[in-house]
Amino acid sequence: MKAIALSAALLLGFILPSFAQTPAPAWPTTKTVRIVVPFGPGSTPDMVGRILADDLQSRHPGTAFVIENKSGAGGNIGTDAVAKAAPDGATIGISLGGPLAINTLLFSKLPYDPAKDIATVTLLTSLPSVLVVPSSLNVNSAAEFVATVKRDPDKIAFGSIGAGSLSHLTMEAIAQRAGAKLTHIPYASSPQVVMAVIRGDVQAACLPAIAVTPQLAGGQVKILAVSTAQRSRFLPDVPTLKESGIDVESDAWNALIAPGGTPPAVIAEINKEVRATLTKPEVRTKLETQLIEPTPSSPEELRARVNAEIKLWADVIKAGNLRIN
Repeated sequence: MKAIALSAALLLGFILPSFAQTPAPAWPTTKTVRIVVPFGPGSTPDMVGRILADDLQSRHPGTAFVIENKSGAGGNIGTDAVAKAAPDGATIGISLGGPLAINTLLFSKLPYDPAKDIATVTLLTSLPSVLVVPSSLNVNSAAEFVATVKRDPDKIAFGSIGAGSLSHLTMEAIAQRAGAKLTHIPYASSPQVVMAVIRGDVQAACLPAIAVTPQLAGGQVKILAVSTAQRSRFLPDVPTLKESGIDVESDAWNALIAPGGTPPAVIAEINKEVRATLTKPEVRTKLETQLIEPTPSSPEELRARVNAEIKLWADVIKAGNLRIN
């Protein structure tokens, strides 16, 4: 009996370490990985996706990392493509606050449930948005802009990059804090909104900083504030909206998602690979030239961010009676 017990103990001694030392699953395991971008070529999510794909390709030459642009419905079409893909690590996607959070409040029904059909992987980047006005408006601060809105709201129209976009909701929130209803004019892209501000077709907009900063030298537009919680290191002299007495905060961010049901171990491997990309100096330099900050996170932190965005915009959307369908 002692011999049997000793043999069993020795056997367990060989077996147990093998369980403890089970290697993490490799990723990628397929010859092609699709990275779905829910907006068109040239958009910020597209640019971030391509920088990510290029670096992953360089480190995994046996796998093709292919960008697929599936734009439309405020990012819902591309996000739905990820939600309905096989949960095997062969399809991942770039996403952001719109299709993951805000659109749950704006659309009566989505083709996917972000809470169940989407697996969060990591935050990727954030970029500051700025309140911009034409110089001809003769205001020099966000507080002066609000005073102008209160005094004569009928003369103020604002542009955005689409109904329900972050640029729309941020301006809607500013108007609500000013106790005014402003005219909203949606455009197809940030460059179109900037040109509308320069021409005076609209009197304000909240846009990604990189869309506005190249126009400052011409003297036709002014940046009054950044919409982020803290001042941007890219624009250290520009106050936040909250510093300016306007209780509004918004943050344009991009994230990486996968189909719901993707095994946690696979998610962890993708997260590790993407973190490695975002810490490379050459990648950070590419992003920072566009005023984009790398902001990797855990899957749980990204899920918490999505839930916080829903809470952040629910009151603004309700107060403005904003719906898309």
